[in-house]
Amino acid sequence: MRWWDIGPVLELEHELFPEDAWSAGMFWSELAHARGPGATRRYLVAEEAGRLVGYAGLAAAGDLADVQTIAAARDQWGTGLGARLLTELLRAATAFECAEVLLEVRVDNVRAQKLYARFGFEPIGFRRGYYQPGNVDALVMRRLSEPADPADPADPDSALPDSVPLQGETTHG
Repeated sequence: MRWWDIGPVLELEHELFPEDAWSAGMFWSELAHARGPGATRRYLVAEEAGRLVGYAGLAAAGDLADVQTIAAARDQWGTGLGARLLTELLRAATAFECAEVLLEVRVDNVRAQKLYARFGFEPIGFRRGYYQPGNVDALVMRRLSEPADPADPADPDSALPDSVPLQGETTHG
């Protein structure tokens, strides 16, 4: 993700998360930590036919990473885009040498919870009233780093579609 992606990201953000959408300032702040030798963030976007259809971001601190955001346009649901975005975030966590990855997900977002479970995330607790102003609880999930078995059919990388390219896949930050 680059500064010029913030406008289209905000459009998708407000469409998908109308009650608790991030502001432009929040994305600018995150991107400020995504470049250079001291980078602690990894943000990326996915485009299809020149249209931004998804984005995701990760923050790292020490040996802990946190999925800050992940979103796919509604017309991309079921295409594997969410899995591809999450895969890239997990690769970034590995590059940051993080031993575990945390995330929060709305308790009523079962579809996302199933995606995270497929990637080895397990529930570890709740954050009451985390999503405001709706006062919706968050389920906290954690994934511990483990060496992947390349022959494992459950490995999320083994079945990822290549239809929607992700920008910035080859560079850190």
